[in-house]
Amino acid sequence: MNECLEHMDAGIARAGEILPDIPLQEVKLTRLLLLVGGTLLEELERNLKPYGLNDSDFRTLMMIHSSPSGSASPSELCEYAQQGATNMTRIANVLVKAGLVTRASSVEDRRRVVLSITPAGKRLVRKILPPLYPQVLGAFASLSASDKRTLDRLLRQVALNIDSLTHPDPRP
Repeated sequence: MNECLEHMDAGIARAGEILPDIPLQEVKLTRLLLLVGGTLLEELERNLKPYGLNDSDFRTLMMIHSSPSGSASPSELCEYAQQGATNMTRIANVLVKAGLVTRASSVEDRRRVVLSITPAGKRLVRKILPPLYPQVLGAFASLSASDKRTLDRLLRQVALNIDSLTHPDPRP
């Protein structure tokens, strides 16, 4: 990884020489976020593959599992999982076929579909998560509690900044 970071830094420095107006620090931070996120995603997907799941499948299963009722509608899941309706249909089909969730009409509104976690889905979550803990802890091992709080705060601010760029407030 150190070699990858050095290569990234050198490339960004060269880009700065060619394009003097490039915001070097922001470009470097963006590349770091993408590198770290990509690496974490690859590792997670490697751990999920034996269960026939990918990140979006597992995130959706976790959202259903962690909801107060153990269920959610596909439209709610689309919003929070950052997935489109077509992909959420695919995800729901995967989870239903695997017996991890059920799909039924809502009692309150028969037009609304509800996905609910099954006992098998709960067992799978309890099986998958604990082996991931050492990797998650290891990724942040060199950070103090204060560093982690600062990183959390800063990443949330970047997320809000990005959201305001991609979803501007329509009010004048």
